[in-house]
Amino acid sequence: MKSIATLKAPQAIGPYSQAIESNGMIYASGQIALRPDGSFNDGDIEAQTTQVMYNVSAVLEAAGSSLQNVVKTTIFLTDMDDFAAVNAVYGSFFADHKPARSTVCVKALPKNARVEVEVIATK
Repeated sequence: MKSIATLKAPQAIGPYSQAIESNGMIYASGQIALRPDGSFNDGDIEAQTTQVMYNVSAVLEAAGSSLQNVVKTTIFLTDMDDFAAVNAVYGSFFADHKPARSTVCVKALPKNARVEVEVIATK
């Protein structure tokens, strides 16, 4: 196993890695709308989702992968009324590639984020 870290995404805010590579797979921790400098993007749901996807992409690139290699995503939302807006931004990052996905509504997320995305990708 190999721990993945990049300064192009926010540092972990707990005892975990940005991602782990194991047997040619990348398991990326959930990303919220933190900027790489640690400040929180507290904009609307579209702005938060955009920041999250930039973070996910940066972690994957540090691992030698990309969004085009994502096989599964999990989206966590604090409000299912945000589903359509999140879906639109999320879809713009994947174009024709459509990984398997789950979307779950949760009571709360770290830093009062409205959206979090975790991914599994191939190398």
